[in-house]
Amino acid sequence: MKEYMISTYEEAIEVINEVGLLPLASLISDYPSLDNITSKEHWHSGTEFDPWLWRAKFPVDGVAAYGKFFKKKSLLISRELLPLIRAIKGSKHSLKKRYEDGLVSGAALELFTLISEEEGIDTRLLRAKAGMKDKEKKKVFDNGLVELQGSMDIVVSGTKEKTNGMGEKNGWSSTSFETMEYWAKNNHLDQICGESEDAKKELKNHFLKICSPESMKALEKIFKF
Repeated sequence: MKEYMISTYEEAIEVINEVGLLPLASLISDYPSLDNITSKEHWHSGTEFDPWLWRAKFPVDGVAAYGKFFKKKSLLISRELLPLIRAIKGSKHSLKKRYEDGLVSGAALELFTLISEEEGIDTRLLRAKAGMKDKEKKKVFDNGLVELQGSMDIVVSGTKEKTNGMGEKNGWSSTSFETMEYWAKNNHLDQICGESEDAKKELKNHFLKICSPESMKALEKIFKF
């Protein structure tokens, strides 16, 4: 597989568009991830070269969908591959229908409902509105968000800074979420569902052009080609 080493946001966009699927940290053997194609000294530097800041910029700019889509790991998916991966990993049934069929947790349904009512809501406000601010409910809250990302029902839409009464930054930024449908529509990707088998063939052909046999084995397990 082609080796990459980048230092700018624009170069990262080129890599995402080329490979289509870019994990933040190493996930697939012999395959790029944002952390192994960038310099460690730039991470958390707070500069324009900081990949940690880029991760929230990609979805804001509509470059790529961002979330913990597979194996509870953070990934970036290009605009080109998103419809194919959604067709494979997502569902044509509503979340409510899946909940009624016992396929979705009650926490996930509640969180999805709140997110759909206030697109772009940040985790602090979402946790409060869901009544999950207590320490013992944090795991339920976190698991619900991971579940919704894994089923590709929600995406990370960016981050929001915590501010004090004076409007000054005060503490860590928090992640914000939107429904996948909302994010896709706003970024002119409203046709994101298709036939799973056709999507698998197209996705496999894409990866065959760029991946080594080793990385293909891992991708075959993820997408069940």
